[in-house]
Amino acid sequence: MSAFTEPASAPHAAAHDQAVVTGIGVAAPNGLSVKAWWDAVLRGENGIRGLSRFDAARYPARLAGEVCDFVDAEYISGRLLPQTDRVTRLSLAVAQEAIEDAGVDLERLPPYAAGVITASSAGGFEFGQRELQALWSKGGQYVSAYQSFAWFYAVNTGQISIRHGLRGPSGVLVTEQAGGLDAVAQARRQLRRGGDLMVTGGVDSALCPWGWTAHLAGRRLSTSEDPARAYLPFSADAAGEVVGEGGALLVLERAAAARARGARVYGAFAGYAATFDPPPGRGGAPRLAQAAELALQDAGLTPNQVDVVFADAAGDRDADRAEAEALAGLFGPYGVPVTAPKTMTGRLSAGGASLDLAAALLALRDQVVPPTVNVTEPADDCPIDLVTGRPRPLPLRVALVLARGRGGFNAAAVLRAVA
Repeated sequence: MSAFTEPASAPHAAAHDQAVVTGIGVAAPNGLSVKAWWDAVLRGENGIRGLSRFDAARYPARLAGEVCDFVDAEYISGRLLPQTDRVTRLSLAVAQEAIEDAGVDLERLPPYAAGVITASSAGGFEFGQRELQALWSKGGQYVSAYQSFAWFYAVNTGQISIRHGLRGPSGVLVTEQAGGLDAVAQARRQLRRGGDLMVTGGVDSALCPWGWTAHLAGRRLSTSEDPARAYLPFSADAAGEVVGEGGALLVLERAAAARARGARVYGAFAGYAATFDPPPGRGGAPRLAQAAELALQDAGLTPNQVDVVFADAAGDRDADRAEAEALAGLFGPYGVPVTAPKTMTGRLSAGGASLDLAAALLALRDQVVPPTVNVTEPADDCPIDLVTGRPRPLPLRVALVLARGRGGFNAAAVLRAVA
């Protein structure tokens, strides 16, 4: 199967059936909380810096986007601290902010009406590393890598569900950087099946020696030691990505339910599609453009109605060129403003796309496109209108968010302002 969209009966849902975002929570390298992060984004504040969570002096890549000033004990009890890792603790903090931001009284919802669907790709590394270390200690018990990741997926989503009494559908999607969009799409399906509310999105972290080794093995990391030059998507000087940690969780509700309780709405999750690139060596072109086209069809929109694109922005010359060509083919060369605020955070694995969703929603709210920092202009072979330097005020009604995950995953989501 090479592409996925919603069933034929689902596209162009009536307004009362729309899935809308009523709450946002964020943990990012340049801000812990929605307000702190968004203010930093509009200032163009770079959160990429030298690794501090472990000694990276012997590694060829030593820069990352770390979430600073995060105090575990503020979000999780001392009894549970040894049973959780950093990404679970970050997720609990982000979920709490999103639910509080939505202003919803979860106890008033029917039983099983609210659930949690998140995305992850690397969150189990830290726990797995602890278990491997225990193998070498006296009396240590070995846990396989498979068990470590299975444990993480269950605990991360389960802790959010338990803390907030969310007994409805739950699950975790693993499609790397595309997961932040795929999880929200799955949450939308659950709402269409009768649910009232879903906590969804992605938070990820693998800034530990074992996780860092895995990132290095992928051969995509920039080895620059200058935070302002390490991650330059769409630039002629692009030479790899910088990995970060964090992400965003959203509260997704049926529009009718949100309206009934007088909720503030950031925007509608109006369209989505996923495609899959051909396996390496079998020929065929990347299919990111088709994902964007199908997502627009799902939203009942045409390309000329898109006001801004939040790009995947790989930081690799070939991948950037392919994305720019896809955008030029869909909108025409320089046809729509494009931005990549992830230049301030690094690529956050499964948390990256959901953080872009949060950025797009706030852009719609504030009528401003956030900048792509450090890149002065796109390369000649990337014919896109890249927003650089400073925010660009614009009338915004529709945003397209793109994401690509390792292994050939592509995802696209359309967000629409709600009157």
